[in-house]
Amino acid sequence: MAHTLEEVGFQKVDFEGKADLYVINTCSVTNAGDKESRNIIRRAVRNNPDAFVVVVGCYAQLKPGDIDQIEGVDLILGTQEKFHIPAWLGDLSKKELTEIHTTRLAKIKDYHRSYSWGDRTRSFLKIQDGCDYFCTFCTIPYARGRSRNDTIENTVSQAEKAVEKGYHEIVLAGVNIGDFGKSTGEDFISLLLSLEKVKGLHRLRMGSVEPNLLTDEIIALVASSRVIMPHFHIPLQSGSDEVLKLMKRKYTRELFASRIRAIRETLPFAFIGVDVIAGTNGETEQHFRESYDLLNELEISQLHAFPYSERSGTPALSIPLKVSAEERKLRTRKYINLSEKKLLSFYSKNLGSVSEVLFEERKGNDRMEGFTGNYIRVELPYRAELINKPVDVKLTSILPDGHMSGEAQFIRTKYPGLISSLKG
Repeated sequence: MAHTLEEVGFQKVDFEGKADLYVINTCSVTNAGDKESRNIIRRAVRNNPDAFVVVVGCYAQLKPGDIDQIEGVDLILGTQEKFHIPAWLGDLSKKELTEIHTTRLAKIKDYHRSYSWGDRTRSFLKIQDGCDYFCTFCTIPYARGRSRNDTIENTVSQAEKAVEKGYHEIVLAGVNIGDFGKSTGEDFISLLLSLEKVKGLHRLRMGSVEPNLLTDEIIALVASSRVIMPHFHIPLQSGSDEVLKLMKRKYTRELFASRIRAIRETLPFAFIGVDVIAGTNGETEQHFRESYDLLNELEISQLHAFPYSERSGTPALSIPLKVSAEERKLRTRKYINLSEKKLLSFYSKNLGSVSEVLFEERKGNDRMEGFTGNYIRVELPYRAELINKPVDVKLTSILPDGHMSGEAQFIRTKYPGLISSLKG
């Protein structure tokens, strides 16, 4: 969306500056997402009451009437309309009444390819949009439409353009990326095989992949690939089979556990992040304990834990047994505590190892940070010539903020003149 605006003459400025146009891309995964979206819209209006304010994204598609109540909003665009923002702007004159333009779910069929550039050293490559799963707790299929994607050929072309702009790392993004190929008769592993052949691409990192779509073939490919990073993000949501049935998820706890074990057998140092929801409707204390114990038993690296959030129009609202908000927070806290223990264990396992780090940004005045292939955030003293460069680093300590530090290992043939060690 930003690039389409730049193409017609707009220039991106800092959010706190007095912009002529604000485009707020909203989230509606949880009530917190709705609330944060509303707060950001109000901040934009306060920054410049005379600015033209456009609101897009999932919240705009699902609840345009809520946004219409916020003073100062000029235009609300739905999932399909947001990719054509310049066509809706006119002369940027403030509107007396908010205009709303959305498309009904059944008619949301267009796919818009894109990749990010201009920030950090990673490019996020969109490979898929929409979702056909319709889990009982989720609104995303209603906001984004059915699963769809571009062809492998066109997606590879986008990746090549990102590499041409100087990016060494590409992150695959989408709503359900493992579902790639549904609308073109192709499949996700074929895409991975094609992308790892992109000339000049140093790293390829997968986004979230559903357990039932994370096949043995994909795991084996990651293990054998020089390009695909040993980094997995797997949405579990619950480790109880009964709750998974209530959620209408497409796997069992045993299938999920088998995926974790398969990864660990072939990639013992891989990073494995797991999504989990605490206190969903129907989750008893026993269900929660089953889920917690499963995650405690498995060798994962980190949890992304969220309290359940009621979403209007979802089937989960009709499930008996409501968990109190206080209990949801308590269960979420237990997951977070477990996550901190798991992450410390994962980092400790990597102490003393030498890993390649791609430094991507400056932190403060005298530090820089980047990620290893297996997604450990590493800090070292700042060296401008090392930004967006892969550097071998011996991981020597865990910092108080949860990152790692170490000693950079320079090889004369890789970086002429840089042969001294850099300790952090």
